[in-house]
Amino acid sequence: MRTKVCIIEDDKAIAAMYQFKLERRDYEVRVAYDGREGLKLIKDFAPEIVLLDLRMPVMSGDEMLERLRATAWGGDIRVIILTNISKAEAPQKLRFLNVDRYVVKAHYTPAQVVNIVDEVLAT
Repeated sequence: MRTKVCIIEDDKAIAAMYQFKLERRDYEVRVAYDGREGLKLIKDFAPEIVLLDLRMPVMSGDEMLERLRATAWGGDIRVIILTNISKAEAPQKLRFLNVDRYVVKAHYTPAQVVNIVDEVLAT
């Protein structure tokens, strides 16, 4: 069975690019374009790992993560923050929400991001 990955990203082109790269590595990928849609997708799809943007319409990534961690089904899902907000500018509450990695998109190629997914899942 393939490993399930959710991408929660409001920029459709960026989401499609990461989806393509992950599917080429044989991950099963689903995408949501805002935090509210992302929460529903995660509950229904039950991924092993989530790539989560922070700045999104409807519900921000940090708010979505806070709600995810408060559920019985979302407490242990691996999460990689994948954003262009520097770690210094990120909401402070992220430190308490069990984030596996914090990745600034501009600093990594999509292939490197896929390698980070592999690394996080291997630990």
